[in-house]
Amino acid sequence: MIPGDRFKIKRYFHHKDFHKPRHSQAHHPPGDVRTQKSGTREIKVVRRVLDVNAKLAEQNRRLFAEKGIFVLNVMSSPGSGKTTTLEKTLARIMPEIKSAVIVGDICTTHDADRLAKTEAPVVQINTDEFGGDCHLVAHVIEKAAVTLDLDAIEFLVVENVGNLVCPAEFDIGEDSRVVILSVTEGEDKPVKYPLMFRECEVALLNKVDLLPYLDFDKQKAIDFIHQVHPQMPVFEISAKTEEGFEPWIEWLKDKIKGKAR
Repeated sequence: MIPGDRFKIKRYFHHKDFHKPRHSQAHHPPGDVRTQKSGTREIKVVRRVLDVNAKLAEQNRRLFAEKGIFVLNVMSSPGSGKTTTLEKTLARIMPEIKSAVIVGDICTTHDADRLAKTEAPVVQINTDEFGGDCHLVAHVIEKAAVTLDLDAIEFLVVENVGNLVCPAEFDIGEDSRVVILSVTEGEDKPVKYPLMFRECEVALLNKVDLLPYLDFDKQKAIDFIHQVHPQMPVFEISAKTEEGFEPWIEWLKDKIKGKAR
């Protein structure tokens, strides 16, 4: 399902010229809803929903390509360490690489507040106003992106809503997708939620500093990832200690430079 006008978008400024957040009601083109008769029953059929989103995602992709911006969609379950990973990642690549962030959450600005401390421009999207959608979609990314100075950005990272199901189904116009799996989750998450791991280009296995204290089979988790997505790069990291960050940062920088104007 693609939501209608159900997102609150807020822009945060990090300097003395702080302004009140700007709210945007995003218009979404309707899907194709039809009624079909089956015997004595009428069945409503919703069609083209993902097709509509895909078209809007391609518009986003063309816009980002024109601006030479590399867009990364970061997805995971709640509590995997997405925000901490992004804090440490931005600290390592800025100010060399001009970056900005779009944060998706059902409620609060907690993650956006943390990421704003990196001095990257941050836009918050909250989905709680009409039920709390568990993913971001293309039209709200467009609404959020145009509040940024896209000519001053080389790297745009989207921290998607914490969920291992819905975000994988919706193209937002990104260049690459990364999934974060923490060792505090089960090794079988990749085979339980295969679409997420199949659709992502790289996986980060986070919180490896906790492995001595957990009953978690790291190799089994990696094997499950490769069962779903053979040859998928898996970077073993600790967002807390920054162990293993060098290969991840090198991969990211290569991607960003490859998209540069």
